[in-house]
Amino acid sequence: MRIPAALLIMSAVCLQFLLAQQTGGSIDLPAGAHVVLRATGDGVQIYTCSGMPDRAKWILTAPDAKLLDESGKLIGSHFAGPTWNLEDGSQIKGELLASQPAPDAGSVAWLLLRGKAGTGTGRLADVAFIRRIKTHGGVAPESGCEGLQDAGKTVQVPYTATYLFYANTAAR
Repeated sequence: MRIPAALLIMSAVCLQFLLAQQTGGSIDLPAGAHVVLRATGDGVQIYTCSGMPDRAKWILTAPDAKLLDESGKLIGSHFAGPTWNLEDGSQIKGELLASQPAPDAGSVAWLLLRGKAGTGTGRLADVAFIRRIKTHGGVAPESGCEGLQDAGKTVQVPYTATYLFYANTAAR
């Protein structure tokens, strides 16, 4: 049976849309993925008040965190993009694939991100996936963003998380 090209293209577009919009689902990794770096993120999640009448809410602007190795030594930083940058100049950007609620109330979601093509350099060049797990804190406050009077207001909410960076040997 031959599938029309238009149907294949439409299916591919729909799949990409669904992946981009996915805010649930599994943060499990594909077969062949293996850890190349483990780091603890220690910093803040920065939120900005949208300040829209009747729909004002906190919007995540960016993380701002130090990356620490297992001994607590500073090895890099995590910031908008989302981007991870190591002290040796290595860098990777991620794009969201899936998220699931954190088991701890008041903690930001656990995430699975894909390493954005062409953004990995140095030690992070082979990173295919990034997972954020074991989060503590970081959720936007429930108040303080009430309307136009709060538009542009920012808050920084402390958080910690474990970041795991994976290469994918199955993709090679």
